[in-house]
This record gives sequence, structure tokens and C-alpha cells, in this order.
Amino acid sequence: MTENILLIPGPVVISNKVQQALGTGSVSHTSDEFVAVFSSVLKKTRQVFKAGESSQPLVLAGSGTLGWDIAASNLIETGDKVLVLSTGFFSDSFAECLQVHGAHVDKMTAPLGGVVPVSDLRAALTPGGYKVITITHVDTSTGVMNDVKEICKAVKHVSPETLIVVDGVCSVGCEKLEFEAWGIDYALSASQKALGAPPGLSISMLSERAVSVAFSQKSQSCFYTSLKRWIPIMQNYESRKASYFATPAVQLINALNVALDEILEHGLEERIAKHWTTSDWFKNKVTEELGLELVSANARVSAHGLTAIYVKNPPEVISALKNMGIVISGGLHKDIQGEYIRVGHMGESACNDSLQHIQSCFDALKALEL
Repeated sequence: MTENILLIPGPVVISNKVQQALGTGSVSHTSDEFVAVFSSVLKKTRQVFKAGESSQPLVLAGSGTLGWDIAASNLIETGDKVLVLSTGFFSDSFAECLQVHGAHVDKMTAPLGGVVPVSDLRAALTPGGYKVITITHVDTSTGVMNDVKEICKAVKHVSPETLIVVDGVCSVGCEKLEFEAWGIDYALSASQKALGAPPGLSISMLSERAVSVAFSQKSQSCFYTSLKRWIPIMQNYESRKASYFATPAVQLINALNVALDEILEHGLEERIAKHWTTSDWFKNKVTEELGLELVSANARVSAHGLTAIYVKNPPEVISALKNMGIVISGGLHKDIQGEYIRVGHMGESACNDSLQHIQSCFDALKALEL
């Protein structure tokens, strides 16, 4: 039986080397062998986030969503004001998570397919008005990408006390992100998208300021997500000292180590450039040859790890492609949920020189005569 080509916006197709690494035998999580691998992963994570030695990497068993809980339970306390820039389903879900943890959340909602203008953000900010601002770098529900660099500049200028939190689940590894240079305080991601590893790991980076805030919290209602517990563990592992709070996902971390090697082998910039080239090729073919419209309003706000496309009768399109051996996703945005499809192109499918997977997807869409 032929395997389907997986082109959803995560999990993604993983390389043979990463697959082999996932299948290695079990070892103790305190063994010298595993401690060396985990130390390597934490150091490489800094490189991918473009973070310096003063920043703190964090790799935990869990999905990208766990990163929301980490931010909410460690960086805010009940009643703290948080500003959420909303560009779709995942931005709104992050806001809901913050509210569950007791934050007072204000949302600035972008027009469908667009982003909140930075000028509007500047007008909404006041010095010290918000404890935290959250930015979803790429909202996977719409394929819309925020200009994190410019947003960070605006926040630093108007309200430098505000902690900047970036959801990079669908951006780290395929979009430009400079944690330290842009002054981000907490960035979260996950293993199963552009990092090209299997699902199951929450991957984050914290600034010194974020660590200080987490450690100075007066009260904390979490246990597993407590940075007071986890940061010493991460520091020990990076220094090659066995440590324990909760059992790490040994095989997943081994697979992530290989995936990070593949990203860094030819340089992060080249990896990002390959994603952009693939994305531009696919988007141009879909819009120019097939005459279809994208959910993202224009190229300036279009993400490079997926493409959201308006089509008639998305369930039929998804079913037809599956019959051709290609698996894509439907829409998530509440206002247009039944009006579009989403095609993921991250990791192996985006960076393989032949682009066989994404070419097959385009050919299949073309054959449907949409």
C-alpha cells in the first residue's frame, strides 16, 4: 500500500535520518549518552532561535500549546493586563489560555487575511499599560504572518516594560526570527512543523528578563509548567549534568537533535530561503495558473510554511486529493471555515531539491479543474 503524501500544516514529512533517530533503542534519561544528546539539542536550539548565551532554551514533552500554558502560568498573575494581536484561530486560542490563567486580556483583531497595522498598535499602547503582548508570528489558520521585528520596535519604543511573547509554532525554522536582536522575551514553538521532527516536543526560548519575572512570581498555580522547577533542569542538562524533575521524551529528543543538525548543516539562512522559494513557487502557480485566491491579503503578510486557498466545496477537494494520495487540511477560521483549504510546505517537503511533494499537490489541484 502506497503511503499518502502528508501536506498538512504539521505534522510534516520527516527525513529518513530523523525517522531512524526516532527508532533508536531506549536509554536512561540520566545516562551519559542521553545527557550529551540533550545538551546538544539545547545549544542548537539557541542557534535556531538566534539567541545568545544569556537566553534560556526549554525543551519539554508536550505540544506547541504547552508553550501557551508556560507563558500564562509563569509570566502573568491574576489580573495582569495582556494585549493579544489576533490574526486567526490560534491567536484567539492563546487569548483564551491567558484568560484561563486569570489574565485581563484585550484583543486587537486584524481584518480577515490581514494584520493589525503597527500604527494602530502604537496608538493602543501606553507606557506600562500591559504586562505582556502576544504575537502569533504565523497564524496557521489563515496563513497570515505578522512583522514581528516592527511590532517589537513599536513595543520597545512606547512601552519597554511590556514583555514580548511570540508564538512561533508555525514560523521557527521557516521564517526570519531573531530572538535576541529583536528583544523578544519568550518565544515558543513545537517539533512537528518547520523544525522537521516528530510531534511531541514543546520548544521555547526565554530572555533573562522573562526568567527574572518567572522566578519572582508571588504565587503560582502550576506544577509541570513551572519554570522555577524546569530551568535548573535545563541548565544542568546543557552543562552535561544528569538531572530530574519529570522524564524527558528520550527518543523524540534524539530525533530533534538530528533534525536540528539538518537545519544547521548548510546554515539556518539557507533553510529559510528554501522554504521561501518553495512557498513563492506554489503560491504563484496556484494564483496565476489556477486563478485561485489566497486567504492572506498580499505577499507581505503571507507565511512561507503553508498556503491557505479559497476553493469551492473544500471537503470535496480534500477528499479528491486524498484519493490521489495527498493529504491536506481544511479551514479553521470561524468566519470562513467552510470556504478554504490549507496546504503545508515545511521541512522535508519544502527543502528537498526535487520539490516532488509540492509539485504533486499542485498537479493534483490542477487536475481537479478548480
